[in-house]
Amino acid sequence: MSPTLVASPADARRGAGGVGRVLLWKGASVWVGRDTGQVQPHSHHAIQITLAATQPIRIRGASEGAWHETLAAIVMPDRGHVFDGCGQPVAMVFVEPETLAGRALLARYGNRDVSLLADEGLATLAAALHAVFETRGTDQALIAAAQRVVEHLAATPAGPQAVDRRIATVLERVRDQPGAELTLAQAAALAHLSPSRFRHLFVAQTGISFRAYLLWARVGFAVARGLSGGSWTDAAQQAGFADSAHLSRTCRRMFGLAPTMLVPEDAAPPQGRGRTSAAAANPA
Repeated sequence: MSPTLVASPADARRGAGGVGRVLLWKGASVWVGRDTGQVQPHSHHAIQITLAATQPIRIRGASEGAWHETLAAIVMPDRGHVFDGCGQPVAMVFVEPETLAGRALLARYGNRDVSLLADEGLATLAAALHAVFETRGTDQALIAAAQRVVEHLAATPAGPQAVDRRIATVLERVRDQPGAELTLAQAAALAHLSPSRFRHLFVAQTGISFRAYLLWARVGFAVARGLSGGSWTDAAQQAGFADSAHLSRTCRRMFGLAPTMLVPEDAAPPQGRGRTSAAAANPA
């Protein structure tokens, strides 16, 4: 089971949140925890479904001046936004737009950077997801609960790819081995394309460059590794970053906080244990 985390007292004073659990599966992930705080403006290459437990959180596009209070919201990929968990338990489900579910979500909600969600069926699924976390359910149970949220909103399975099979081959390679060296030329050879053709097709199919996608995959992998024990330096190296500073910069840009702000519960001082973690380091 993934470790539960809490924000350190210093991080809590800065208003940043720790993450309870982060679980990955192909093309998606779920981040969930308690006592979520506010993070810096950021953007990331995934559709973000934000689900509060019982009390509203605040969210807005990076260019918006006014906050929106809601129990649920969805943010489109690569769109700047700001999130404030208001100290509440929050779950975030990230769906890559290259999946069938991601394409369906883009078609349904892509006309706005941030859309508020009001759906009784979704509320029931969100409550079930939070219940799995609160009862320390298995990783498989938490992933299944998150997938049901995605499938409800997208009306399509959460896993299959929706891109050109040559690009799908490269995406699978990156997701399976995010920390392994993979240059653009090597990726192009894997797709049986010239580097220039691969570069163009990758952007056309995913909306971002190959290098940007590689960084996105590596950040998620590094966070998951870092939360499973060991140092952030080791996590950065295992994920293919030059060093922990590179990981920290990338994580701040994509998730609005540094990975070192995530502290395992067992390492937290006693006064922090009463309110376990600030759940959503990433995004909002």
